Amino acid sequence: MIDILVYLFENYLPDACPEPAVLARKLSAAGFGTDDISAALSWLDGLAGEDSARCRSPALAGAVRIYDEEEQDRLPAACRGFISFLEQHDAIDAPLREAIVERALALPDDEVSLDRLKVIVLAVIWRYRHEVDALILEELLAEDSDDGDFGVGEDVTRLLLN
Repeated sequence: MIDILVYLFENYLPDACPEPAVLARKLSAAGFGTDDISAALSWLDGLAGEDSARCRSPALAGAVRIYDEEEQDRLPAACRGFISFLEQHDAIDAPLREAIVERALALPDDEVSLDRLKVIVLAVIWRYRHEVDALILEELLAEDSDDGDFGVGEDVTRLLLN
């Protein structure tokens, strides 16, 4: 599923992404499996859905995040630290943080790796067209482990900086 998100970053602008049925056919033609496509479309629907809209509430501005036990289990210290790093450097605000956490927990993984979290951060930034400093973007695009090749290309870097 993460590979599909990277594919979307590389090939579509947030407002130019086709409708789900058309996108599913295009993803299938690009060689992605039916189960992965279904999971990715469901995940993307959640990104645009009511839960994420609630996370954009101005009431969250300046709120301190306390992670519950399940969140701590699923988001290891490296992920929570990275989210804190992004907030401290004004790369994300509290509502974006909540959208990121909600979408990370929507993954089927028992534990979300830092590389996967970075793709999720990129997806949320992509969806909400949030501007990101070039140095922060480099950190997001850097691979930290052998979790898989989730790196995105220069085209994505240009799209996110513009």
